[in-house]
Amino acid sequence: MDDQKRRDAGMNVRRKVLGNAWVDKSIANRNAFNTDFQDMITRYAWGEIWTRPHFDERTRRVLVIGTMVALGQWDEFRLHVRAALAEGGFTPDDIKEILLQQAIYCGVPAANNAVKEASAIVQELGLLKA
Repeated sequence: MDDQKRRDAGMNVRRKVLGNAWVDKSIANRNAFNTDFQDMITRYAWGEIWTRPHFDERTRRVLVIGTMVALGQWDEFRLHVRAALAEGGFTPDDIKEILLQQAIYCGVPAANNAVKEASAIVQELGLLKA
């Protein structure tokens, strides 16, 4: 696959996973400093990795959310939790199960922060059960 095909495939997956609004905002915020980075992640993260056939999109979402907990990358964690709930067909219970699993493997402090962050998103999206 050449770079343009990889870029196009990556943009399609990126839009499907994160939603058009987020991707449009990201594109609108491009500048001379970050354009090359945005192009690289579109081609490689989205166009090369997310398009691979072995894992389905749901599995990849679970892996990303769990990895963001492990790394303490809370901006990316919030982005992917919100996208999973709004665009990916995930329920709050799906997110809760990921975080319970991560509490064991990443530690309670990381999971504690993840629960706080995810709870705010669940509430923001109007998905919090009474």
